Amino acid sequence: MLAGATMAEGARGPVLLGVERSALGRTWRSRCDARAEALALAHAQAHGLSDALARVLAGRNVPLEGAPAFLEPRLRDLMPDPYVLRDMETAARRLADAIRRRERVAIFGDYDVDGATSSALLGDFLQYCGAPFMVHIPDRVTEGYGPNSEAIRALRRQGATLLVTVDCGAASHEAFETAREVGFDVVVLDHHQAPEHLPHALALVNPNRQDDLSGLGYLCAAGVTFLALVAVNRILREEGFWRGGREPDLMSGLDLVALGTVADVAPLVGLNRAFVRQGLQVMRQRRRPGLTALVDVARLKGPPEAWHMGYLVGPRINAGGRIGDAALGARLLLTSDPAEAARIAMELDELNRQRQEIEQQAVEEAAAETERRLAATPGMRAIVLGSPEWHPGVVGLIASRLKERFGRPAFAFAIRADGVATGSGRSVPGVDLGRLARLAVERGVAAKGGGHAMAAGVTVPADGLEAFAAFLEEGLAGDDIGAHAAELLLDGTLSAAGAQPALVSMLERAGPYGAGNPEPLFALPRLRLVEALPVGAGHVRYRLKAGDGAEIGGVAFRALGQPLGDALAACAGRQVHVAGSLAINSWGGREKAELRLVDLAPARDG
Repeated sequence: MLAGATMAEGARGPVLLGVERSALGRTWRSRCDARAEALALAHAQAHGLSDALARVLAGRNVPLEGAPAFLEPRLRDLMPDPYVLRDMETAARRLADAIRRRERVAIFGDYDVDGATSSALLGDFLQYCGAPFMVHIPDRVTEGYGPNSEAIRALRRQGATLLVTVDCGAASHEAFETAREVGFDVVVLDHHQAPEHLPHALALVNPNRQDDLSGLGYLCAAGVTFLALVAVNRILREEGFWRGGREPDLMSGLDLVALGTVADVAPLVGLNRAFVRQGLQVMRQRRRPGLTALVDVARLKGPPEAWHMGYLVGPRINAGGRIGDAALGARLLLTSDPAEAARIAMELDELNRQRQEIEQQAVEEAAAETERRLAATPGMRAIVLGSPEWHPGVVGLIASRLKERFGRPAFAFAIRADGVATGSGRSVPGVDLGRLARLAVERGVAAKGGGHAMAAGVTVPADGLEAFAAFLEEGLAGDDIGAHAAELLLDGTLSAAGAQPALVSMLERAGPYGAGNPEPLFALPRLRLVEALPVGAGHVRYRLKAGDGAEIGGVAFRALGQPLGDALAACAGRQVHVAGSLAINSWGGREKAELRLVDLAPARDG
């Protein structure tokens, strides 16, 4: 097995409600084994926590002494000295010099949400300092990922003397040679896994470079950029730059850090939890016109939550980079004009609608082909598909949907007319796709490749897709991926009557939830499925009733025409066990708990 490609998982508890095989083919297991059950009891007794919250902490391996800090993650307690990151002091001093000298700074960002938020963070800071800057976001189709020589020459001709790459640059050898030739100083603020041999740059700040010992490899680029601004601001303060004036409010940029962190699926552990917790508080103040406009156009109900960033806000910013103008997201986040923000937000919303239509057709094709291949090769560990009909901007989404549906790492490729296939991959917990992508390049299986644990991008010859698929199968040999994918880990069982807004609010104390801190999932036993009706763009709204008359309903997102939606239709009027996460629905001044369904199983008679 290739190094780094492991599926190490914690122990699992007993089967819940006797569900050995649900409607989605999964076994329902308690997230807490015997050791975690004992830890949950200790949490409840030592900290006065409810049973449900104590089980959530224990199921996420929060030690007894760590509960108070986990429930109240504070930036001042978790914030490191930025200089623990290798090259950070050099990067910060060069940026501080550029600000003092009023040099023109070129910001080169990636075309996804993390790149847009990082670009806006740095741009906001430079603007406040009075330093001229420009932002370049590459076109996904014509330029591809990361810095390129042509763009670098153009930025230099426009008078920039310092090039700062954000969310890219960790492996840009050729582009940075061009930068050196044209007289650019280069500072890299990135988080993608870096090769052993680094490109030439004045400073390459990346917690995932192999000689970085900071322990901050879980940060996204927006988090790295924020730490850089803390360092730059400290230097400017020490040098008296702010004498007679007010320093920038760096905390006001945490809304961007939170958005970048969640949208990039960075694990919500350590410093990231504080970033997102406090960033959501900043976002709720609606001070940034671009985010306010995007939240409104997304018709977000209630105060922004972490899952809104991943499912409603992030996809709209990404839509520009996928099928439209890649710079729209950064421009939206940088503008201070509400009218301009509203215009860009509406354009992104329309692009997102178009993206959904393109994606839906491609996903249907990909899912059908995957089912055919799995029927022929049941032991297949990774999905690798490509098509000349797929838009390069949606291959990452195709891979994500395949990963969710089939529980395996998945790569989807857009095959260009010149015989080159550009692909994106999405992973399952325990399989480091970024490392596998870099190994593919080292072994000559891919021309380009990189990323991080849960997402990666590669470029291969169109006739090399089979070789790449074989490489992945070799790399994942020995990993029982199918067995893990066929399990649904639950935090406990609830009655319909017990699912109340107070419980939801109490569970929010252990949030924000996302990658690395999964949202609590509960099983609700033996409820009658009263109705299941299609709503919106492919969702299913349902209503359940318990024997004591208590009711609970909710929405199964993207379920229509999928196995979960089919199971709802088949079980109408029957007794079922259901599993999902709880949320509060506020309507007409009243609050009630809803269940976001993820699975169900027919209840046995008796």
